[in-house]
Amino acid sequence: MRIAMRWRRFARAAAACTVAATAVLVLAPSGNAAAFTPVPAGPPARPAAPGTPSPSLTDHPLAAAPSPLDNPLKGFARFYFPGDDQSLGYPRSLAWSYFGLSEVMTSATDCSSYNWSIVDNALNEIASYGNQAAIRFYLEYPGGTGSHPGNAIPHCFDGHVTYRNNTFWGTVSPDYDSAYLLSAVTNFIAAFGARYDGDPRIGFINLGIVGLWGEWHTWPFDTDTADGYPNLMPTDAHAAQIVQAFDTAFNTTKLEIRYPDSAGGAANARDIGYHDDSFCYKEGSPLAGVTLPQSLGGASYAQLQRALNQGVENKWVTDSMGGEVRPEIQSSAFTSWPGGSGQVDNMKACIKLEHTTWKINQTSQSYPATDPNVAAAVRLMGYDLTATHAYYQNSVTGSTATVGVTIANNGVAPFYYPWTVTLGLKNAAGTVVKTWDTPWDLRTVMPLKIRAFPDWNVGADPAYRDFGYPQYFQAGVSLAGVSSGSYQLVLRVKNPWRR
Repeated sequence: MRIAMRWRRFARAAAACTVAATAVLVLAPSGNAAAFTPVPAGPPARPAAPGTPSPSLTDHPLAAAPSPLDNPLKGFARFYFPGDDQSLGYPRSLAWSYFGLSEVMTSATDCSSYNWSIVDNALNEIASYGNQAAIRFYLEYPGGTGSHPGNAIPHCFDGHVTYRNNTFWGTVSPDYDSAYLLSAVTNFIAAFGARYDGDPRIGFINLGIVGLWGEWHTWPFDTDTADGYPNLMPTDAHAAQIVQAFDTAFNTTKLEIRYPDSAGGAANARDIGYHDDSFCYKEGSPLAGVTLPQSLGGASYAQLQRALNQGVENKWVTDSMGGEVRPEIQSSAFTSWPGGSGQVDNMKACIKLEHTTWKINQTSQSYPATDPNVAAAVRLMGYDLTATHAYYQNSVTGSTATVGVTIANNGVAPFYYPWTVTLGLKNAAGTVVKTWDTPWDLRTVMPLKIRAFPDWNVGADPAYRDFGYPQYFQAGVSLAGVSSGSYQLVLRVKNPWRR
């Protein structure tokens, strides 16, 4: 059998999230930080160099093309509202939703009874648009969301848990140190994970539960009691129980917690990322950033300063970085891209140093799809995978063939899920006549370069360091059942919620 092969450039099939090469691999201030002497981890160890193509294969260089703005599991998320048309507005692949704990723990007497319908309905509708969800549960939300309650404490807590008033925000704050609450919450988390861990409709889960909006703070009723407000936060030991419960319950779906020092840093040695909910904002007088570290004009409590204090500034290598573009700057966040202006900090530096994958950005619905600044930011966020070379024999005689591809990551973070990469043969009529699932792991394709923190003292800012490599993947495929002829080699990545 003789089969002639040529590599077809990747083109996106949105609904199936396929890469079919254009060479773009398509997949889609709160309290003060504790006082620390910063102990940065320093530059992360560079991954091992990849293998090299078999010398028997012919190198076919591929031309790059801009990646889609709605690549999965990255970019901007907008709020989920039942019945809204999620295809409108700036291209996206994520929808964001809060849920009050009382909306699932609906029994007034039984804290072990759960009604998941509100979650399933949201996930199903979000998935119907080809999107994934990012979600968070909360107990107290000032004013509520309009469709979710402000007080989301389950009634089964009544009479068992002490309730306090956060008079600044007008919320009811439960005693987070209550043994009854901790037992009920950890049991809920176990049930949550048993039902949804690995659910392909979900991209990211914020730990939530604790504090205002589930953001792990109760400002001004926090650990700083010198201002006259009592502390309504749980002890670090009790908060760590909640962190551990999430880490135990979820082994596949990516988790994120608000701060690196939340629960005394209990998440830092676990498979949990962070979500910066005041992303790239500057506040105070004089203005100071709340994302970038002090070495770049940030405040002492800035997100990345907290990470440096804890030595976890490289957590992005294994765990996702989410959050929200601070609402006050969403309309102007990219006007002065990349350097920022006024209360907008250096957006490009924020994305690169945080290794941002996704952000809630409700105002993005009104961004013009042709705005080059927004497009540059979205493409930089998370992964940006490009197939640079394909390797195969132009003519194959026999029942097997070897196919290879080199993929480079021009983004700031890896792709965090082991989605299946599939090869296929397409005939002259455009029909795929044979497919092969490969063992290739896209999570290994790391960013080619990373920006160094000034705190690392490895060169004048901005300094960049080589990190990842163009990753080479190779697979042997069976041609059994394939007729002699000329075919195109195609490749796609399977979005698992739609096979």
